[in-house]
Amino acid sequence: MTEQQHDAPGQGIKAGPAPIRYRVNPVTENPNNSAGEVALVGAGPGDPELLTLKAWRLINSAEVVLYDRLVSPEILELIPESAQRIHVGKQRSNHTLPQDQINQRLVDLAREGHKVVRLKGGDPFIFGRGGEEIETLAAAGVRFQVVPGITAASGCAAYAGIPLTHRDHAQSVRFVTGHLKDDTCNLPWRDFVQNNQTLVFYMGLVGLPIICRELIAHGMKNDMPVALVSKGTTPEQRVIVGTLSTIVDIVKSSDVQPPTLVIVGEVVSLRGRLDWVGATQLLRED
Repeated sequence: MTEQQHDAPGQGIKAGPAPIRYRVNPVTENPNNSAGEVALVGAGPGDPELLTLKAWRLINSAEVVLYDRLVSPEILELIPESAQRIHVGKQRSNHTLPQDQINQRLVDLAREGHKVVRLKGGDPFIFGRGGEEIETLAAAGVRFQVVPGITAASGCAAYAGIPLTHRDHAQSVRFVTGHLKDDTCNLPWRDFVQNNQTLVFYMGLVGLPIICRELIAHGMKNDMPVALVSKGTTPEQRVIVGTLSTIVDIVKSSDVQPPTLVIVGEVVSLRGRLDWVGATQLLRED
């Protein structure tokens, strides 16, 4: 058989499969790559034993750690003494550094060759602005990795004895931020009023009166159980329980402090039987 016959269509050796085309990684292909790297690490809701093994390892090997105010003191103690600590925490109307400056600081430190940990309370991708930060890192060609953390909703609810879903009470759960960029609670309230659903409001203490008022106004029953969890999973955890119509007054008579999480739904009624922590202080209406 001649070479020409061998290569003729339908004869001889068949062509192999087409080469696999991989999507270009904007980080590894960017010419601005640096020797440094940023690890975006979720610190969980507070209890250091809820850290993932990967989070613990990266914290212990970090050269620079930029951390938020919601990272517990017990977790901050895990940072090596040799590491530089930079507090970039935010409070309502009081930001240590604007977000764009935090983003640029991460880029600069990585380009200097440092092993950087960006340590965030809870999970970086759930109301943690983690997506904004790694967008900046990717655009700058900085290597990064993301380590998920236990988000406040699941961690605080579990430590308060409140299952977020339950076959008899809730087949879905919805996470909602308690305030938006303009510090309003302009939310799709009608969508929140559903049967067999649990609502979890992050950062909901200031907006609690609005949350209760709007849910009732859009059709949720007045006696829907509500729990407010303050400093969840920490030794200072406090849980306040009431209903949509009573929880605001109960909170007013307490000295509860942020960070707080607001849980709305029938699952809250299970807490009386499922409060496994036991040491938490429960305030109930008479």
